[in-house]
Parts: sequence; structure tokens; C-alpha cells
Amino acid sequence: MAAVSPGKDIDLVMASDPLPLRGYDFVELWVGNAKQAAHYYRTAFGFHPVAYAGPETGVRDRVSYVLEQDRIRFVLTSGLDPDHEVVRHQARHGDGIRDVAFAVPDATTAFEQAVQRGAKPHQAPTRRRDEHGEVVLATIEAYGDTVHTFVERERYDGVHLPGFAPAQAPASQPVGLRTIDHVVGNVHPGGMEAWTSFYERVLGLSQFRHFTEEEIATADTSLMSKVLVDRRGEVKLPINEPGEGPKRSQIAEFLEAYDGAGVQHLALATDDIIGTVRAMRERGVGFLDVPAEYYEQLPQRVGDVDEPWDDLAELGILVDRDDEGYLLQIFTEPVQDRPTVFYEIIQREGATGFGLGNFKALFEAIERAQARRGNL
Repeated sequence: MAAVSPGKDIDLVMASDPLPLRGYDFVELWVGNAKQAAHYYRTAFGFHPVAYAGPETGVRDRVSYVLEQDRIRFVLTSGLDPDHEVVRHQARHGDGIRDVAFAVPDATTAFEQAVQRGAKPHQAPTRRRDEHGEVVLATIEAYGDTVHTFVERERYDGVHLPGFAPAQAPASQPVGLRTIDHVVGNVHPGGMEAWTSFYERVLGLSQFRHFTEEEIATADTSLMSKVLVDRRGEVKLPINEPGEGPKRSQIAEFLEAYDGAGVQHLALATDDIIGTVRAMRERGVGFLDVPAEYYEQLPQRVGDVDEPWDDLAELGILVDRDDEGYLLQIFTEPVQDRPTVFYEIIQREGATGFGLGNFKALFEAIERAQARRGNL
């Protein structure tokens, strides 16, 4: 089942799909201190607080802050009781991504279809109402402790979900982030095939790319990856597993630090990566270092691009080209103390790939960071 391009008749495709995904609805992170995390994402990443739930809104066991930037919505949640599931999750994994939620036209049907196809149910369809309307939520389990919530919100015009109140927070200065481009999961050796099959069977995704350990390798480490994509081409879910090598790969480091499989990174798309990265660097966001030698042959390798080479080199932005065009990408350092979750900033100029030509430079940068931590 091939992914369709934006120019195709999406309505026809959606009508023929019994479990149609309309893209990412939100990503929820379970963290140790949601108030401080919300401040970080507001000041460093330019997200704007839009909603809050907690004791002041009648929610007694947790607090959640909802932040948005263009079409990206993050929910940052902390538990208020030492035995709460959020607290236990954070104690085991550190701050991590719990829920990658999808917008759907009918959450009940999506849940029933997914369970019928072999998904493990986590929360049966639940209707939540307030004066702004009704939302239907239903959740299935995925790799590790990750879940996917189906969100049906066509009959709701409030902030986020019932139980949330509008946030009272200073205005933020966005950095130009637009959408979630893809969500990358790390699984244990042998798990890539099983979870690829899961997403094909349960969500109707199709395999878009397959990267072997020969393609994604340095002299010391390697990994394998398969990329799944939905029919609209909006939901892209790469699944990584560690490959062979004399030293411990970034995937193995993640699996140990996270204590299991989980979401390794989110790729956030921008239309102006130079402006976005410059703003994030000025606000204190750390990025992986790229050696100056990377840029010596880059113009010859990728050809002409619209962005100034000096700016790309100054900011450490990687460039790659495929048959459809080129892309620019850069990766943050982990955004918490454990070497787990990080972010990719990506700008696509026609390219549909994932920067295969950059993998060696990227992985060598990651290995240098691992070596500084004593984890290589």
C-alpha cells in the first residue's frame, strides 16, 4: 500500500480506509516537573501555553500543561502522588514520550479496528464532555510503555480536552516550528520486524524506507531502521534497532538509559531552518557538533541549495539530496539528563528521504557525545 502525495484525492483515500489517520493530534510527555518543562519548551523552543489541567480545574492526581506552535501540540504531565503511574513511569524512564496521539474521524471505530487487528487495548473509547462539546478518546499499546490515543474532536471547540482551562501565561516568541515530520522509536534487537508488522497490520501503514546496518554505520556502531508511513504521507514512524559493532550504539545506549523501548526523537519541521536554529541556539538549546570537514565537499555532493553555505556551516546544519529534492536537518542534544529523548529540526525542499548521506557524520557526532558520557 503506497503512500499518496498531497496532490492526490485525499478524501477518496480516507473514505476507503477503515482506520484513517488525520495526522498527529498531540504528543504527551510524562515528566518529573511539568511546570518547569513547560517553561523550558516555551522559552527555548518557542511553544505557546494554551491550556492547563490540575487541582485548580478539578483534576486531583496530576497536572498537565498544553503547548502549541503552529500545528504541533505538546502535553507535559506530572503526577502528584508518589505511587501515581506518571511518577512511576518517570522514575523508570526519566522524562519521556508516553503518548503519540492521532486525530481520527471516529475514535470508537479506529479502536475496534485496531484491536480486531491485534492491538492490545489500553483504554476503551471514552466520551468526555463540557460546555464546549464532546471528545472521544481511545488508546492502544505500542512498543515499551508507549501508547497511541485515537482522538475524535470534530464536535469540540474548547482548549485541548474537557477538564482543561485556558492557560494564563505570558506570550511566547515562536521559532518557526510548523509540524511533526516524523516520530522515531527505538526497540530491542529483533524487535524492528515485529513492530513494523504491527504498524502495517494494525494501523494500515506501509513500509516507505528500509535502511540496513551497512547503510547506517561507522567503524564502531550500526543500526537498522524501517520507516512506516500512512496513506496520506503525513504520519511517518521510523523504527530502529541496534546493529552489530565493536562498541555500544546510540540505540543500545538509549535502551539502557530509558530502561526499555521508547520514542527516541521527534522531527519538527520548519520552513526556515537557519532562522529556527539560530533562535534556538540563542535561547540555549544545544545541538550536536559537526566537524568543519563535513562542509568541505558538501556543495559538490549535494549541488546547489538556496541557503547560504556559510550560515549552514556556522550553525552545524546537515544537507542531503534525493531524487525529489534536498533537505536540511540538525539534531539537538538530549533535552534531559538521561541520554534519551532529543529533537531533530528539519526543512524539506522536495526531498522525501531522511538524510541517508548524513548518517555517517551524524553518527560520528553522536558517538563523540557518547564517548564524553563514557557510554560508547
